[in-house]
Amino acid sequence: MKPDRGARKVLRGVPDPGCGPLIPPLSETARPLRQQIFERVRAAGAIARVQVAKDLSVSPASVTMLTSELIEAGLLEEVQTTRDGDGGRGRPAVALGVRAGAYHVAGIKLQDREHTAVIVDFSGKLIASVAIPRRPGAMELSHLLDATETLLHRVCEKAGLQRSDLTALGLGVPGFVDTKQGVVHWSPVLMNRHEPLAAALSQRLALQVYIDNDANLVTLAELWFGAGRTLSDFAVVTIEHGVGMGLVLNHRLYRGAQGMGMELGHTKVQLDGALCRCGQRGCLEAYVADYALVREAQTALNLSHSDNQTVGALLESLFDHAKAGNSAARSIFHRAGRYLALGLSNVVNLFDPELIILSGERMRYDYLYAKETLSEMQGMTLNTERPMPRIETHAWGDMLWAHGAAALALSELTEGLLTQGREAAA
Repeated sequence: MKPDRGARKVLRGVPDPGCGPLIPPLSETARPLRQQIFERVRAAGAIARVQVAKDLSVSPASVTMLTSELIEAGLLEEVQTTRDGDGGRGRPAVALGVRAGAYHVAGIKLQDREHTAVIVDFSGKLIASVAIPRRPGAMELSHLLDATETLLHRVCEKAGLQRSDLTALGLGVPGFVDTKQGVVHWSPVLMNRHEPLAAALSQRLALQVYIDNDANLVTLAELWFGAGRTLSDFAVVTIEHGVGMGLVLNHRLYRGAQGMGMELGHTKVQLDGALCRCGQRGCLEAYVADYALVREAQTALNLSHSDNQTVGALLESLFDHAKAGNSAARSIFHRAGRYLALGLSNVVNLFDPELIILSGERMRYDYLYAKETLSEMQGMTLNTERPMPRIETHAWGDMLWAHGAAALALSELTEGLLTQGREAAA
């Protein structure tokens, strides 16, 4: 097991004790005021009623009435804070905060090399985390359910909680995921297609389960805990065993009409090109992902792939050759960088994001995002004299994905709780 690493220590971004998007006032007037108030408190961590009213440009009386309802519902509580400038003297100020112990949720990421899990409380604070290594390869659905149950048991044990103490589970897998239906249409971790994973897990665990594509979960982690908290529009491109993308529009994750959009890695960059692990040819992923680089290395450098040598080890060997000046190894990374530049330029031309975050363990390989790569991306972007979006590289560890899964569970849980409150009031 790996040591715990709290989300707010791991993720860069706004040094705020809260979690969730920091949405400017009047930008989401369509959302019920009760929900806006709760989200403002959650994002702030601790905030006075008068400040909530000021931030949302509403009357203090409305805030007082609605926060009283939220406190009565057990979602918020009053907390004492030190007044600014009084050095801790005098009567403590009373602020609002999320009732952290009201609910606990788990977040799990299933992938080729290891499975990771976290448990967070209702305020988003990390309670426990674990990681379990596994052998690469696709699994039958029953085996994947077994692995998830084992992982959930271990993280609950570490948190000192029972499974019955959890309210929801967020789960991420690579591949094509229908979030609304809870179906995985294809994933490298599953042997069969069109598996009803959410329903199967919910039945096995007696727990509400929400699933999503792993790239969306990294994006949720940045939106809730990291660099995207204050941004209305940004994109995250993940480069790991595959290539994924998540997109935030107006502070909300965009999934598409059927919940399966933003598959950047499977946009076509070459007709009748290299074979992708999805079964089609010419996908961006087939030129940038780790298995694509290893495939090139086996041909150009005659690197053999023995049973005892992992893809990661082969990739490290390729990178060592490149750093040592091997021209063939350098050309492999350079070619992958050019294809990545092509994909990123298409993202800019289509969505014009304020920020593009390149995320994942593979970002250690700086040949993928060298100055030449970013310069080529700019050359393929429409010349409108506008500033180019910022590009940041976040080489986070594997636990980030599980934090995003926990954010998914928190988001769905609070949406449901606040919706129930509106229906009861009606």
